[in-house]
Amino acid sequence: MNLFRKALRLIYPRLPFTYGRCRRYSAKTGGVERAITAFRSVSGDEGVSVGSAVREQHGRDESVHRCLPPDVVVFPRSVDEVSALAKICHHHQLPIIPFGTGTGLEGGVGALQGGVCFSLRKMDQVLDLHQEDFDVTVEPGVTRKGLNSFLRDTGLWFPVDPGADASLCGMAATSASGTNAVRYGTMRENVLNLEVVLADGAVLHTAGRGRRPRKTAAGYNLTNLFVGSEGTLGIITKATLRLYGIPESMVSAVCSFPSVQSAVDSTVQILQAGVPIARIEFLDDVMINACNRFNNLSYAVTPTLFLEFHGSSKSMEEQVSITEEITRDNGGSDFAWAEDEETRSRLWKARHDAWYAALALRPGCKAYSTDVCVPISRLPQIIVETKEDLISNNITGPIAGHVGDGNFHCLIVLDPNDPDEVQRVHSFTERLARRALAMDGTCTGEHGVGQGKRALLREEVGPLAIEVMQGLKASLDPKNLMNPGKVL
Repeated sequence: MNLFRKALRLIYPRLPFTYGRCRRYSAKTGGVERAITAFRSVSGDEGVSVGSAVREQHGRDESVHRCLPPDVVVFPRSVDEVSALAKICHHHQLPIIPFGTGTGLEGGVGALQGGVCFSLRKMDQVLDLHQEDFDVTVEPGVTRKGLNSFLRDTGLWFPVDPGADASLCGMAATSASGTNAVRYGTMRENVLNLEVVLADGAVLHTAGRGRRPRKTAAGYNLTNLFVGSEGTLGIITKATLRLYGIPESMVSAVCSFPSVQSAVDSTVQILQAGVPIARIEFLDDVMINACNRFNNLSYAVTPTLFLEFHGSSKSMEEQVSITEEITRDNGGSDFAWAEDEETRSRLWKARHDAWYAALALRPGCKAYSTDVCVPISRLPQIIVETKEDLISNNITGPIAGHVGDGNFHCLIVLDPNDPDEVQRVHSFTERLARRALAMDGTCTGEHGVGQGKRALLREEVGPLAIEVMQGLKASLDPKNLMNPGKVL
């Protein structure tokens, strides 16, 4: 275990805080004990837990960051309870860490300074559905699958799909996206309004209470300030989201290519041709082999694109015709079609299982997913260079990505007890992030900054932008209680 922790520190060095400092609290201190008594007066005994198993469950996500449990976990049932509990934390100067479903990939729920985890799973209601206006308001315990199940008979759906069945307010907090972002956008484009409980317990409606216009030019964009803030500015307790009509038809296809370059060139050319493609996902030969083995499939073990088309039957004929012509010109194979819902679901399940398929390549090892994004014109260069870097440094890192919007991941599988391999992986991830920055890209397209990318964020946006962010943080959270140690 000590070797594993050392390995994690090499991959994710513990960086000094760039904004504020906060005591490391312990459940033994009087402040926490007094706060727990007050918490129980708000949420009852069943709404407060100090059990070690519950605290550990809420101190980790799906990342390789080590578990850092909070001192206490609270389970509020309403925004009024969240506000009352936050006021208690503010009075006792206890850190506040929001928790949705724990599916994050950058250690965003770890209690770096101890404190109180607000688990929001009991707030799980779909509150307001306006079918004619294509919007809905949800509480933070509602997941994307849960919402789409609720919408099943309405002809509407929410298309942002990060793979995991994440909570929708958690997706807003991390600015999640996923396979459908090339057509429907990320959470930033699909959140109309947020209800947020600030560090002192005040309740803010970022676009005004009950407002849900499709666009606005009224004042600063407070909604997008909180989208992607990763719990460092407040607790999102409601989100009003855009909905879309379910397409008349959906068809998926798989196409293999002789090289990484030809597959990514096809992606760029399809987008440049104006094809309104819904999904276009890239898997390299290592990743497609892992998916074949894990899901008992038989796709050619070569660089591969998974594609999906949405629209009317007539419009899809044109989309497919243009796309097939482009892929053939780049040496692509004939499309393997998936038209019925069951076959399409099986195809996309294979893509969403990529994390577990990669882990299965080296049983007993650990996985870490990188996450960079570049302008699509730079995709061929960065993926080819990254592939060469992986091979030359003998790193197991299958590549998969949402290449339609320039975002891709290396699902690195490593032995944390091998110091040499850990160091090679650490050096590779640094090179990859800086390669993306050198190509006018970002160190994170969708996972967020969390614990491990704070130094890279500073390199990306520059010291003045960091100072502005610190000023915003200080204005909203002067005691640095909201998820301290993340982002800044």
